[in-house]
Amino acid sequence: MLKPLRQGLPPLDPSAVSDAASCALPARYEAVREARRFTRDTLGEWDVDDRFDDICLVVSELVTNALRHALPHPGPCPVGHEAPVRLQLMRWTERLVCAVRDPSGETPVARETEDYAAESGRGLFLVDSFADGWGWHPLAGTLPGKVVWAMFRLGNRG
Repeated sequence: MLKPLRQGLPPLDPSAVSDAASCALPARYEAVREARRFTRDTLGEWDVDDRFDDICLVVSELVTNALRHALPHPGPCPVGHEAPVRLQLMRWTERLVCAVRDPSGETPVARETEDYAAESGRGLFLVDSFADGWGWHPLAGTLPGKVVWAMFRLGNRG
């Protein structure tokens, strides 16, 4: 049985963001490794140690889903075109949001599976298990595509 993601924006004021970083990712599966490295480096710069492993796992799953389900076929991006997938990390005092933009207008769906030995099909289940909130929203205006996001609570930073 398929379960749709919750639609909506993260429950945070975008004008109050403390730090933000983003990277364009190529339409090839090596982009997952690039996204993890970018996330690891960015969280290190921001001194975000708590939830580090959870955040990196969720970024990997969101980028994998974008490449696997939102692109017609991963491959080289045509010259002069923007990379089709973009990862954005945004940090507030006690929250962090990972957002992955892709060109598909299709609603993401999470599969309910009881086959825990399966090698695929559990990406959004993992996102739901490790993030404190998640969802998606279509891009605004004439831009095609959507953003799938996951939110994490961070420890107090005295």
